[in-house]
Amino acid sequence: MTSGQRIVALMAVGLLAALGALAVLELADEPTAAPAPVSAPAPGGGWYEALAASRGPVGDAERTTCGLILTGKSLGVTHPVLPCGARLVVRYGDSTVLTEVIDNQLKSGGRQFELTESLARRLSLDGTQQVRWRFASRPSS
Repeated sequence: MTSGQRIVALMAVGLLAALGALAVLELADEPTAAPAPVSAPAPGGGWYEALAASRGPVGDAERTTCGLILTGKSLGVTHPVLPCGARLVVRYGDSTVLTEVIDNQLKSGGRQFELTESLARRLSLDGTQQVRWRFASRPSS
């Protein structure tokens, strides 16, 4: 093999290595499904408990104290203390749902949480019931 052929061969290997590195970087940039949030146990390893009920049907262009406009498909909870956007895992019976705080002003007393009607249906919650909840967290990597 002549020195000219060696140089061409080395350039070809370098080009292939560069193309391989670009392909790996391109794959790393592709969006992947985000891991589903998991719940962070309450102190003692359990769940918090609270009374919850539906907040009722959504009014026309109903705006929450968190600045959101609700629809019949909105999934969220009202809590007078937790901050807007706090992500929670709510459990009732055999159903567990990831949701967030969308309002801070309860419509009725006698409960700690109000669920959008859509969320209450998803949990099969009827009337005022005891639910379990935790803060949501990302799985550890």
